[in-house]
Amino acid sequence: MSKFRSTLLTAALAGTVALTGCASTTTGGVVGADRKQLLLLSSDQIMQISSETYQKTIKQARSEGKLDTNAAMVARLKRIANRLIPHTAVYRADAPSWDWKIHAIKDDTINAYVMPGGKIVFYHGIIEKLNLTDDEIAAIMGHEMAHALREHSREKASRQMVTGNVLNIAVSAFGLSSGQAQLAGLAGALGLTLPNSRTAEAEADKIGLELMARAGYNPQAAVTLWEKMQRSKTGNTPQFLSTHPSSQNRINALQQLVPTVLPLYNATR
Repeated sequence: MSKFRSTLLTAALAGTVALTGCASTTTGGVVGADRKQLLLLSSDQIMQISSETYQKTIKQARSEGKLDTNAAMVARLKRIANRLIPHTAVYRADAPSWDWKIHAIKDDTINAYVMPGGKIVFYHGIIEKLNLTDDEIAAIMGHEMAHALREHSREKASRQMVTGNVLNIAVSAFGLSSGQAQLAGLAGALGLTLPNSRTAEAEADKIGLELMARAGYNPQAAVTLWEKMQRSKTGNTPQFLSTHPSSQNRINALQQLVPTVLPLYNATR
């Protein structure tokens, strides 16, 4: 790609972002999570997509006899969620009244997530394989709740929409070959999409730490959680090409943040 075409593509990307409105879906809390976000799609559009995905996941797990098979585990997750949910009001006044759902799926996968609108899903593997304490579960749940509060799925989809639309225009207007378009796509991902994803993950760590501390869970457990995660990995993806911060960087950042939220935790004792 010539320098001229590259400059035009960069300008097109920047211009598209500049023409769209930016806002923050939450207040900042004590950790200062008040970054402006690119939000081209509506919350309703993302909710519709996520609701369909959630219903499909739950239906499949139920049909396979894997949904909520361990009553004690489900009760444990609900108890932790019920302590965390009221504190989501610190970031969004409407969040405590969301239609929160909590499910556990019998699967060895080390995974958990909270979908837009408050649909919490934990897989048995993450609790059992890592032998998680209640505080460590709260660290995971708070982190995933933060993604829902900040509408990171909506933000990610908006950014992908920007890069996709601009690249289509560039291929047509600038006569880029398919190879040049792929290179431009990679540049767009590394320059716009992936850094935002890493930012979103770090942001969710910060918010999650505050939520768990306010709910009376020891924020230091977020550090022990990621130490367990680190030991469970067979290898690490270089952070530059990853949508998640590396485990050690994450641990270091959390350790630096613990003193900020510790007074909130101490106030619950």
